[in-house]
Amino acid sequence: MFHQIVDWFLALMRAPLAGLRGADPVLGLAVVVLAALVLASLLHRRARLPRLLGYLLVGALASPVALGLLERTDIDPWKPLIDLAVAALVFELGTRLRPRWLIDNPWLAASSALEAAAAGVVVWFALVALGAPKASAAAAAACAAATSPVITMAAFLEARPRGQVAERLLMLSAINSVLAILAIKLWPVIAHSRGLSAPESLALLADASVVIFGSLLLGLACGVLLDRLGRLHDEAATMPVLQLALVVLAALLASAWGLSPFIALLVAGMTARSRMRHRLTVQPYLGSAGAALTVLLFISFGVLSTVHDWNALWPWVAAIVLARLLGKGAAVFATARPSGLSWRQAGALTLALQPMSSLSVLLVGDSFGWRGPLPGADPAVIQALLIATTLMQLSGPLWTLWPLKHLVGETLDDAAPARET
Repeated sequence: MFHQIVDWFLALMRAPLAGLRGADPVLGLAVVVLAALVLASLLHRRARLPRLLGYLLVGALASPVALGLLERTDIDPWKPLIDLAVAALVFELGTRLRPRWLIDNPWLAASSALEAAAAGVVVWFALVALGAPKASAAAAAACAAATSPVITMAAFLEARPRGQVAERLLMLSAINSVLAILAIKLWPVIAHSRGLSAPESLALLADASVVIFGSLLLGLACGVLLDRLGRLHDEAATMPVLQLALVVLAALLASAWGLSPFIALLVAGMTARSRMRHRLTVQPYLGSAGAALTVLLFISFGVLSTVHDWNALWPWVAAIVLARLLGKGAAVFATARPSGLSWRQAGALTLALQPMSSLSVLLVGDSFGWRGPLPGADPAVIQALLIATTLMQLSGPLWTLWPLKHLVGETLDDAAPARET
């Protein structure tokens, strides 16, 4: 009887949306967006939870995993807009980074590289110990090394934290994402090392080098271009339009030339900040249009949730999640005191680094098929990675904001100052 009631309720929920989708596919997604905005507002007012969590939860409920109101293919036509939302957040992240800090504090630079490497290595050992193929485990480890810069940046725009941990979180999430993208580009050399000749290996290495240095040059050029155009365009009200146009240009050129949009946009943001300084005023999400796209982005993250084959793959999923926590925590605590962090701050930073990133594959494929950027990888290992990513993305805003608020008191609505031990 209970199952019949549940089936009847699900059918009742699906029927209106199915009718809307039949009339116009956009209407179905519009209903989901409306529900996400309402739930996010309720969660924030009643439970003081991040609004981002509401967007993610509604997307997950509408996904095939739960109510099945939306299929993954339903959001494929929206991928250009979703990519634009990612691009806007990455550019804004770049404008907030201070590369000089890495020179002034070498231990911070060491911590940035060490936490990404440690997370990847520990994940690889854990997966191999549980029987995963070594090459596929390396692919999963490369992806798992990254902290989601999109969740981090969006959470920052919502809560506006300020302090040592918050600034380091931005820096580390940017650096470990760049390292993850580089590792994924080099993965074919590792995965097929025995079957590749020396010229083929050199060609793959050269291709990876072209991607990295080409992305750097494109980012520098776009940052300089924004500086020059900003001198000619002195109307503050439409400056976000100019910035958004530059973001679109950089992302499209990077994709067309086979470069990394993430690196290009990150460098463009850093270059623009370095050259323009106080003349660069970046509105949150690059304006209201970017904010609307960000809502769509996080709903899409929820729709892409997957727990398929959980019963068979849960040991690998648990290994990925726990190994990341162990690896990142060990590296952060090992460099905490030399880099100027207290133990409490190190603990907060470790927790805030946990949201996993799908960014390294999100900007590569033409659709949300996910396995395209990692051809030849074992499907079971990749599925375990996707389940782990689902879990750490859906809970990502909590991982990011809870330690910043409750452990170190760096969010604006905190009454108590940060404590050190």
